[in-house]
Amino acid sequence: STMEETDREAVATAVQRVAGMLQRPDQLDKVEQYRRREARKKASVEARLKVPRLINLSVCGSQVMSRTSNLIGNEELRKNCLHITFREVIFKIFAYCKIVSFKLFKNNSYSCSLGFFLVLLLSFPEIVRETHDLIERGELLQAHRKLMDLECSRDNLMYEQYRMDSKNTHDMNLIHTYFGDMQKLSEELAKQLWMVVQRSLVTVRRDPTLLVSVVRIIDREEKIDRRMLDRKKQTGFIPPGRPKKWKEKMFNILERTVSTRIEGTQADTRESDKMWLVRHLEIIRKYVLDDLLVAKTLLDQCFPPHYDIFNRLLNMYHQALATRMQELAAEDLEANEIVSLLTWVLNTYNSAEMMGNSELSPEVDVNSLDPLISQNVVDQLLSKYMSTLTSNIIGWLRKALETDKKDWIKETEPEADQDGYYQTTLPAIVFQMFEQNLQVAAQINEDLKTKVLLLCLQQMNSFLTRYKDEAQLYKEDHLKNRQYPQCYVQYMIAVINNCQTFKESIISLKRKYLKMQVEDTLSISHANMDATLDIIAKEGCSSLLDEVFMDLEPHLNELMTKKWLMGSNAVGTICVTVEDYFNDFAKIKKPYKKTMTLEAHRRVVVEYIRAIMLKRISFKNAEERKEGAERMIKEAEQFRFLFKKLAAGSGEDTEGLCDIIEAIAEVIKLTDPSLLYLEVSTLVSKYPDIRDDHIAALLTVRGDASRDMKQTIIETLDQGPSQPNPNYVPIFKEITVPTLTVPKLLK
Repeated sequence: STMEETDREAVATAVQRVAGMLQRPDQLDKVEQYRRREARKKASVEARLKVPRLINLSVCGSQVMSRTSNLIGNEELRKNCLHITFREVIFKIFAYCKIVSFKLFKNNSYSCSLGFFLVLLLSFPEIVRETHDLIERGELLQAHRKLMDLECSRDNLMYEQYRMDSKNTHDMNLIHTYFGDMQKLSEELAKQLWMVVQRSLVTVRRDPTLLVSVVRIIDREEKIDRRMLDRKKQTGFIPPGRPKKWKEKMFNILERTVSTRIEGTQADTRESDKMWLVRHLEIIRKYVLDDLLVAKTLLDQCFPPHYDIFNRLLNMYHQALATRMQELAAEDLEANEIVSLLTWVLNTYNSAEMMGNSELSPEVDVNSLDPLISQNVVDQLLSKYMSTLTSNIIGWLRKALETDKKDWIKETEPEADQDGYYQTTLPAIVFQMFEQNLQVAAQINEDLKTKVLLLCLQQMNSFLTRYKDEAQLYKEDHLKNRQYPQCYVQYMIAVINNCQTFKESIISLKRKYLKMQVEDTLSISHANMDATLDIIAKEGCSSLLDEVFMDLEPHLNELMTKKWLMGSNAVGTICVTVEDYFNDFAKIKKPYKKTMTLEAHRRVVVEYIRAIMLKRISFKNAEERKEGAERMIKEAEQFRFLFKKLAAGSGEDTEGLCDIIEAIAEVIKLTDPSLLYLEVSTLVSKYPDIRDDHIAALLTVRGDASRDMKQTIIETLDQGPSQPNPNYVPIFKEITVPTLTVPKLLK
């Protein structure tokens, strides 16, 4: 409009006049004089003419003179200019202003009025102070507005100087020095911005407006950077300090903040807390999830969309976590710590408790996230875990067995399970340890779980061999002094029962943790363990029966003696002793108890027949033979009754063991010697493992067969057919006959 043109003309004229007054440095001394003269003229003009255009011109001129006067008295600025006089600076600036004013006026290219432009230059120290105060008060947008005005003034002056004489570094330095405090202001403002950026996740909740202001300032600076870079391409000129790259710095600061947040979550060390890593990882999980939720719901709204702030932050957290996890993986971790780390990295990170949280969807897609640690590092950790676990399991099993052995020598009986069977805590301890490690491995993946199960069963195999050896040593130590340990029988029963518990636990463990396709590789190992357990149980049962028969020995020695024939109660005592022992043996679990009862029955019969074959007695006549035979039949019946009772009706004498005693009694009882061959041949056909020396011994006990008769019977028997009981288990092969007989010695 006409009014605006008039204003511009007035300002241009005023600038021209002021520039004309200040052609030489020495004229600066007269600034105050010029100012007073202009003030008088202004008053005179105002009195005569009420024309706004002239008022503006006059005001502009007086303001310029006033500012110049103030600046000349600025001691602080003088001190900063060590190598140039202040008058020279002002003089140069006015010289540029003169050039700039005409260019701007001519081209109408600057939005601010020229008066404001000059005032801004002359008011520089005051504006710096004001801007500094605004920064301190936290009024960052206003502070930035003033800073931009100052930078704009400086940059335009420098640009004009560059265009006039690009090689004149002296004049360029003059301008740069004059605006020197501006750089400090910029740094001061930046410092405030970075403090807000560092705390952006807290600020966005408490004072989102502040964060929005900071982002606006950074965005403005980005635009100025782009403008300046474009101008540099066209003209080759770029102002000092450009490009500022505040957006890039902001992201760098956010990145450092994220890294520090992740690293700073480790509150404890292994020395202060065994669960340090679990706590560390849980704090990381919570912090990262909370931060990302805030970033998605609140922070995203404070930034321009093209900043893509959420995805940038997500990437920063992922990178910081990857770095932290790699650092942890490189530490000398214990087995449980390796599991904690791998569980977190492979499972927790992508789970609904963290990146898979529904509130982060769809922005976060767990399938597109890179692994936090490489497969190679995972494999190394798993290998180290398996190696550590192997040595741990060996150590735990050894310690468990040592602890169990200490119980074996206690003076109190072992505990019984709910069914009354003696047991020790060994199987429970071993399988609880296996279970814990399998549950831990299952947290990582199926493959590791299978490997750990195979490892447990493999170590179990070796352990059972040691268990067998220790049980054997226990027996041998007891035999050196049968009074010690006091509860030997009860603890040996517990060892036998443990074998059954181990068998059941192995089956249970495989069923729970093993996929069917791996079954084949384990069947051999399982068969080996079962065989070892059966040996331990069998040897345990055998050692317990040895106990019984050591106590029975004096009574067994009475059998087939004169004392026995005259009415000894040896068999009665034998039955009572066996029954007494079997009251304890009732605490043996069923499969082994049944075997034990059959074995005891068999051994009693074997010892009884052995007593016959020892030829401790030779009946003198038919009367003695009848009496002895009837006694044998009666005692066979006592044994039959005893073992039927011990087997609780379930273990009938299927092997017909007591029948053997009765069959031998029939041979001894026979009154007609001519039928002796027939009776003996019947016995041999039933029990084909009877040897010639057994028949000879039997005929010796009978007491009425001559040497020739014995010879004839033995030779004839060799051709006879055999008809053994299909359930018969050879018994005579266990019985040896003494070669030096009493009659031979007498001869």
